Amino acid sequence: MMGRPTSTRDLTPAERPFIHAMNDVWFGRFEFLRIEHGELVLDPWPATVRAVKFGSGDAATRKPVSDDFELKSQVAEFFEYVRAVSAGEIRTLEIRHGLPFSMEVELAGNKMGISAGGRRG
Repeated sequence: MMGRPTSTRDLTPAERPFIHAMNDVWFGRFEFLRIEHGELVLDPWPATVRAVKFGSGDAATRKPVSDDFELKSQVAEFFEYVRAVSAGEIRTLEIRHGLPFSMEVELAGNKMGISAGGRRG
């Protein structure tokens, strides 16, 4: 399953639990999340770091994630990126309001079809 997913119906079995995990973290990050053949490797589960702010009203706006819904653009873009990676490791994936915000990725070799000149091959 390649490309950009638009709803939870388009997610793979490895992507579905990760949606719930991002919502559970709400603010924080995942570390050392492996990608193999365009799939997240969740065994072992990546290190999870939750950011806690005191006196913040953020927790009150948090909503539980249902099983079937349209994906926000940040989530769709994140999974689209992961699906395009043959092998690599997300060093850090920052989560804000339960959504992917930014990440640092180590790519294994030339696995994204990027030529030596920096252009997609």
